[in-house]
Amino acid sequence: MAIRKFLKHLVEALMALSLLGMVIAVFGNVVQRYLWGTGWVVSEELSRLLFVWLVCLAATLAFGEGQHLGFDLVTARLKGAPAAVFRWLSRGLMALALYYLMVGAWQQVVVGMDSRSPVMNYPLALGAGGILLMGVCMAVILLLQAWHDLRGTTPPDSHPAPHPADTATEV
Repeated sequence: MAIRKFLKHLVEALMALSLLGMVIAVFGNVVQRYLWGTGWVVSEELSRLLFVWLVCLAATLAFGEGQHLGFDLVTARLKGAPAAVFRWLSRGLMALALYYLMVGAWQQVVVGMDSRSPVMNYPLALGAGGILLMGVCMAVILLLQAWHDLRGTTPPDSHPAPHPADTATEV
């Protein structure tokens, strides 16, 4: 449980640093253009790369916390075996989507190793690496969720959101 909290804080810190880097790059570029008529040539590439990593980290964190949007109009009302069937079917579809995401990201990493960005000259694999890391982390989280489901335990620190029908009050 302590390692999970540490990882969460680490991801949040990396997200904050990415956002700070983006703000400094873009705001600094705007100020330079306004005051001196010139700008940082690395501003656009740096902010784009940081944005990719920010989105990938945030999506992974949201996935681990169960915060992604989902359609559960039918499945939220199911109990017992039908609920389990749909839960496992959903996991299977997520695993398939993650498989294709990771394969595509890996192909982009391989291609990007030999390609460089035009201004900063970093390997383009660095951007695709964020997507690959996101896919791998989400797959691990999905496996851990499946493991806890098979064991009949609740993952530590998981707080499923209550269904709106359960929290509604009568007038």
